[in-house]
Amino acid sequence: MLPIIEGLLILQDRDRRLLRLKAELEAIPGQRQVLEGKAVRTQATFDEVKTQYAHVEAERKRLELEVVTMQQRINKLQVEQQATRSNDQYKAYQHQIETINTEIFQLDERQLTLMEQAESVARIVQEASKVAAAQKAETDRQLVDLAAREANLAKELSGVQAERTAQADSLDPAGVSKYERILKTRGDNVLVGVHRVVCGGCHVKLPMQSFLVAKAQLELVNCPNCGRLLYYTREMEG
Repeated sequence: MLPIIEGLLILQDRDRRLLRLKAELEAIPGQRQVLEGKAVRTQATFDEVKTQYAHVEAERKRLELEVVTMQQRINKLQVEQQATRSNDQYKAYQHQIETINTEIFQLDERQLTLMEQAESVARIVQEASKVAAAQKAETDRQLVDLAAREANLAKELSGVQAERTAQADSLDPAGVSKYERILKTRGDNVLVGVHRVVCGGCHVKLPMQSFLVAKAQLELVNCPNCGRLLYYTREMEG
């Protein structure tokens, strides 16, 4: 194989590794966002049920306070009732006391309902707390792993970039220039093999002259259809 072709194939391998490493590095912020989003969502669920529990408890305590206030009113009315000498007033006081007692009974019923609801929500809060804590721990672990992977990829990228630079500097500048022009338009598939007189890049049959030049391995030759550089080995004859 022509030495410049061998050198450019190595260069192409480095470029492919660089593209892969860059793609993996570029994907990491999105992966980090997905991981953080899981923790945020489970925490939000926990906060939501915790708020729900707080509302239920606040309402229950409000009713409890209201019952205390009503009971105080009853106590006051009973004192006034005992002090009155008017039969009509006595009955009026009695009516008020009975009305308030009915309201207290209704409030007690609502309190019982709220207590049951609070117990149910408390169990949900406890479970949501466990889920949120477990998710946070898992997310933290995965974020640490992701940060380590990011650092390793960055280190590997730097190493491959150095290899790429050294390889390009060791080759004929004209050949590298031709390679890099094609790299900009064709991506990392610059050098392609010839198999049965067909270009390995665009899969179009080559003119016999182009095929023979590639097979002779005496100079760089481009596919007349796609412009990629062609190379040939005996293994491609099968």
